[in-house]
Amino acid sequence: MRRANSSVGGESATGREPMKSWHGLELDLKPRLPEILSSNEDSRAVVLDLAEGEGLQEHEIHERAWLIVLAGEIEVSTAAGERAAGGVGLVVELSPRERHEVLAGANARLLMLLTPWPGRGHPGAMTITQKLYARRHAAKQRK
Repeated sequence: MRRANSSVGGESATGREPMKSWHGLELDLKPRLPEILSSNEDSRAVVLDLAEGEGLQEHEIHERAWLIVLAGEIEVSTAAGERAAGGVGLVVELSPRERHEVLAGANARLLMLLTPWPGRGHPGAMTITQKLYARRHAAKQRK
């Protein structure tokens, strides 16, 4: 079951969005293709499978991120040399723009919570003019 709602038609009796729920281990995911469970103006929840030995190369995201291990084992390392490793139940919090990488020590399923969504500087939060400037700036940096 992907999602169970307490009401039909998109809004509950209170006029708010209904409660949503997922069973993280029963989701049918494709390897290395993140699935967005929920996204709104405040946050985004994403689930991702990584096979043993696979990882997310060093990168940064614009939002504060929480990585929660639902299955398997991972190791997270930051550019500052910090490391956290563990299995089911491990929770890792990363600051916005903190460079990090993730490596699966065993087949792993991760829940990632991102807030605020989109974060400051995220392409989704930029105007067309800001995106154009960012592309031009990036092209100059490559030269």
